[in-house]
Amino acid sequence: MYRNILLTGVPGVGKTTLIRRILDKIEVNAGGFYTEEIRDKGKRVGFSINTLDGRTGMLAHVKHKGPHRVGRYGVNIKDLEEVASESVRSAIEKDELVVIDELGRMELYSPLFQRVVKEALDSKKPVLGTVQIRRNSFLDSIRARDDVKVVEVTSANRDALVESVARDLARLLGG
Repeated sequence: MYRNILLTGVPGVGKTTLIRRILDKIEVNAGGFYTEEIRDKGKRVGFSINTLDGRTGMLAHVKHKGPHRVGRYGVNIKDLEEVASESVRSAIEKDELVVIDELGRMELYSPLFQRVVKEALDSKKPVLGTVQIRRNSFLDSIRARDDVKVVEVTSANRDALVESVARDLARLLGG
């Protein structure tokens, strides 16, 4: 029986928007984080980390220097570990639902973040998150877990998924 729900789909299909719509629909004390594009003059220049308790950080940026890169973006391990990972740990301790948006290439540069993800999935708290569609040994091991339901988001089904995933979460939360 699953207790964790991970949304997957092609980039830009609306996974993060779907998570935010689901959180608006259900009454639950949720913690964790979501990511958003950082834009400058209409062009994407990076990605921010936004915790559900109001903290922010930078996940990656074209101007960020460092050894870890995904395409043209330098990955900010410091904020990934100090903002994203800490928000997930805090959610495991005090919230009813843990939100992890997202599990993707940038996040995989941090062994600490990977450990925190496993802690969240192993906890008694349900996890609502997103996972990139690309294959990777760590992500494949998460998708293969018996306690994880992977839901593919498409432009055709994303609106209907708000209701169905919200119902699943309500059941998992005992409501």
